[in-house]
Amino acid sequence: MGLKIAILGTRGVPNNYGGFEHIAGYLSRGLVQKGHEVTVYNSSKHPYQKTEWHGVQIIHCFDPEYLIGVPGQFVYDLNCILDTRKKNYDVILMLGYTSSSVWGFLYPSKSIVITNMDGMEWQRKKYSKPVRKFLKIAENLAVRSSRFHVADSPVIKEYLDNKYGINSKYIAYGAGLYPASDENLLVEYGLIKNEYFLLMARMEPENNIEMILDGYCLTDSKLKFVVIGNTGNRFGKYLVEKYKNEKRIVFLGAIFDEIKVQSITAFCKLYFHGHSVGGTNPSLLDAMASKAPLAIHDNAFNRSIVKENALQFQNAADVRNLVNANQYLNETHINNNFITISNEYTWDQIISKYENYFLACYLSNREYYPLNREESILYKR
Repeated sequence: MGLKIAILGTRGVPNNYGGFEHIAGYLSRGLVQKGHEVTVYNSSKHPYQKTEWHGVQIIHCFDPEYLIGVPGQFVYDLNCILDTRKKNYDVILMLGYTSSSVWGFLYPSKSIVITNMDGMEWQRKKYSKPVRKFLKIAENLAVRSSRFHVADSPVIKEYLDNKYGINSKYIAYGAGLYPASDENLLVEYGLIKNEYFLLMARMEPENNIEMILDGYCLTDSKLKFVVIGNTGNRFGKYLVEKYKNEKRIVFLGAIFDEIKVQSITAFCKLYFHGHSVGGTNPSLLDAMASKAPLAIHDNAFNRSIVKENALQFQNAADVRNLVNANQYLNETHINNNFITISNEYTWDQIISKYENYFLACYLSNREYYPLNREESILYKR
């Protein structure tokens, strides 16, 4: 039984931005390969302007963010939601809720709406107090306007279920398993194998980039510190300006070529993961899959993924000590992380979990179940 599925809440595919676009790309392609009809809603400003991508249908909706700033995100989400009312989707997956949940009363009643609840957005330091208050309201609206909910971290699931009395479905992000890396790709960026530290993140305060780089600056290390991420926002520009005289720190900007990113990750001396708010982060999973030695910010989200198979830090002094120690994880820890990815986080597994959940939600909404033998088999997979 093939479902007619729509994915909303991102700037679109292929990924040219970040986490939700990352999962939208893998999930949409994977569901198409499993026989479902999938549509992804793209911003009108997305650089990919075709109406089809790897079998995924693309609908471009007007996005005025470039004209009016943040309010444009709400208009874009509204335009996407209004378009879904003209269609007959079986399942609508909302990725996130920040600018969409206010339009929950407009969700098409005949479609099953499933919301991926993202992280605790109201904890993000980049937002003012009034915005954080709004985000708490938006979170509540997202829970109320969707019958089904996805949490991408066990910590997020526990929070949502306890706070709202729901039974959210835990489905994490995925990662690709990379059996080999291309050391030659380092040449383009002036890097040498095992002679640089690395972090990869959106330029946001809660990702602790400044704290990590401050800690690194306290050392006399001769190794470069490489930062991957779009520095075009206010905080990114601030970081570039702050460290402009520190020649050891290299900002490479955003890189969306997965082979290049994986190679840079695989050959780093130590990968610093500073994310402290939200659920399972795709860059952490990719670093684990790449067999990079890890240093993680010490919080429940990160610990739930890597367990004891990473070094930990809480402040700049900890980062300084890790850099100066020159003693990193042994092969057992690195291999344990790779095994964790293999057993729990491959994209094939994540896509199958989404498919099974979509089918379960769809069939639970029918007047009787199972409708036929085919649906029964699909539901039990």
